[in-house]
Amino acid sequence: MTILEEIVEVKKEEVKKLRKGFTLSRFSDYQFFENKTLSLYKNISYDKNLSIIAEIKKASPSKGIIREDFNYLDIAKIYFENEVSGISVLTDKNFFKGSIEYLNSIAKIKSVPLLRKDFIIDEYQVYEAKAYGADVVLLICEILSEAQVKELTHAANELDLEVLLELHSKEQLNKVDFDLHKIVGINNRDLKTFDVDINNSIEISKLIPGNVYVVAESGFSDKTSVDKVKNEKIDALLIGEHFMRAQNISDELKKFKEWCHRES
Repeated sequence: MTILEEIVEVKKEEVKKLRKGFTLSRFSDYQFFENKTLSLYKNISYDKNLSIIAEIKKASPSKGIIREDFNYLDIAKIYFENEVSGISVLTDKNFFKGSIEYLNSIAKIKSVPLLRKDFIIDEYQVYEAKAYGADVVLLICEILSEAQVKELTHAANELDLEVLLELHSKEQLNKVDFDLHKIVGINNRDLKTFDVDINNSIEISKLIPGNVYVVAESGFSDKTSVDKVKNEKIDALLIGEHFMRAQNISDELKKFKEWCHRES
């Protein structure tokens, strides 16, 4: 069993518990359920430069603990101060040491859209995301059928949530409805081997219509890696591990914003 398959099995058990503990209507009692969401789509569209979605991530299955000194609220404040286009919050507990409570706490002070980054396989997780303050949910093509992608996208949109639909290979493109999915993420990390290749996002982005925003994910750690995609059909970078390993996150983010600047 691959790590991805193992994660999905754990998610199935989590969803069972979630369904036992909640009705969908109960989520409407939560603070953020009726709140208007912030738009990642608009933030990317307004930014003439390469946008940055900065991630809050304590650990990963392949690297273990990434940041020992992990104060997620302080990290979020640094991201807000540096005016990133969005913040990705890992909410998976077992494999990434995240928490849905991180999302909820950050939502109370948010000034940019928050992406719930998790392995979503059920509409209950989508409702939970809205209730805890997410503006965007991640859907991963690799673990969903075409029907599930459509069903979960509609569930998100009905709740005023945007979707970042993530691909890992050209074979997953048939699951994308480009009339429905306006932000597509291309992960440079192979979820089976965890190898990273930035060319993956460059090649797949060429197959995506011009009116769809493309987010390249994983593998960005220096000017060379940013320069490689800056003039491609890529609109934003999702960066997590590099910022999480930085001694001074603010300084590192400022450098990245300079590297992401596009000439008019």
